[in-house]
Amino acid sequence: MASSSNYSTVHNPTVTLNNGEKMPVLGLGTWKGKPGEVESSVQIALRVGYRHIDCAKAYQNQTGLGQALQELYKEGKVSRKDFWLTTKLWNTDHAEVRKNCLESMKELQTEYLDLYLVHWPVTPHKGPALTPSMKDTWQQMEKLVEEGLVKSIGISNFSVKKIEDLLQYAKIKPAVNQVELHPYFRNEKLHKYCDSKGIHLTAYSPLGTPDSAAMQNRGDQTPHLMSDPAVKKIADKHGKHTAPVLIRWAIQNGTSVIPKATGVSHIQGNLEALDFELSKDEFETISNLKTQMRMLVGAEWTDPAGPYKNVVELWDGEVPEENLRLLKERDAKKSSDTPGEL
Repeated sequence: MASSSNYSTVHNPTVTLNNGEKMPVLGLGTWKGKPGEVESSVQIALRVGYRHIDCAKAYQNQTGLGQALQELYKEGKVSRKDFWLTTKLWNTDHAEVRKNCLESMKELQTEYLDLYLVHWPVTPHKGPALTPSMKDTWQQMEKLVEEGLVKSIGISNFSVKKIEDLLQYAKIKPAVNQVELHPYFRNEKLHKYCDSKGIHLTAYSPLGTPDSAAMQNRGDQTPHLMSDPAVKKIADKHGKHTAPVLIRWAIQNGTSVIPKATGVSHIQGNLEALDFELSKDEFETISNLKTQMRMLVGAEWTDPAGPYKNVVELWDGEVPEENLRLLKERDAKKSSDTPGEL
């Protein structure tokens, strides 16, 4: 099978993780990828030069992705070893990590995963403690590496405190923490902490797109990063759309990035982030945008009878003031018999 080096001339730089594995810094996200659409997007992405695909069981599109990848392999111009593949353990599956990892691998039609993440520090069980415990879950994750099913393991949506707790018992340190991160939510405390521990951050929602259940009812209160005047001014200077400028900011900020994209022009457009650099002043301008708020607050994972009674507990206090204000406003509008989120 021919090497993908003959398939695209795009140079996709890599980051070396704490276990020595090299992960391409720009990947294709597949969240909310519709059947038919997501398969086409992955094929286009790999054809034009992407070498990193991010997926998850929860996205409910792994079977289609596996079929799309097989079609590419049959073309003889890209092979499994030519790209990085990430998927994630869902909240309901912590008790049977190996079983669910194998199911994802079967759907994706792959003999190994480059990276397997604990999607959320959440399980569906009620009670004051996480059940199974994160220690039990992580020990099962470590066995996947020992067995050779997975090259790297990591986490997603973990706060500083949750990582501190995990590091107390982890034999294998998480290679990656995949979290929301963009100029409107720079997540600076977490970023600094992960850097200090050698845990790489991957940024999801890097374009700050308010496309989540938590944001859809906020109307005019929803900030739109891609329309920010300062970002647009910088994009115009470089002759770019705002998307590659924001992706470039993420890369220069020391993170990898997995924007979702569909269609040839959108997918190729994001690759433009790899062909220019922001000046120091441009980077600082974007790094100092005033708006700071989570687009995905995770309120659906809180429960008065669970380990996280509200979003402050879920994120261990890592919640911007603007989110707290909006949640308080929404809580005030609820009927008195509806549990609050704060």
